[in-house]
Amino acid sequence: MNDWLGRAAPDLDAIENLARATLADLPAPFAEPARSVLIRTADFAPEELLDDMGIEDPFELTGLYDGVPMTEKSVMDMMDRPDTIWLFRRPILDEWSERGDVTLGQLVAHVLIHELAHHFGWTDAQIAEIDRWWE
Repeated sequence: MNDWLGRAAPDLDAIENLARATLADLPAPFAEPARSVLIRTADFAPEELLDDMGIEDPFELTGLYDGVPMTEKSVMDMMDRPDTIWLFRRPILDEWSERGDVTLGQLVAHVLIHELAHHFGWTDAQIAEIDRWWE
């Protein structure tokens, strides 16, 4: 029997480290453009962001790409902020505990890669065609 006393949930740094390990393992064609994206972690998305997205339950948003997709960038554009992927620790941990069929590393990798796909210009519908995560 595992003794869970004295153990703590993975913190923000642990989630970020799992994401960075995923980035390090990306295939060559994706690795270089992915390196230009910042990775940030927070416990939850800011309330104003959730309101803007029409999300009432903060546990519904595990990650977010904040930037301009590569397919929409122009050398003439003035970038006001770097492309960033946000990973939200508490919703990720909640999904992980509810699923029970994946490791935390697998779930963080899934969320990160989904958000990277948005950086590469893919829509949610295109991602869903090849990523059958919910099955």
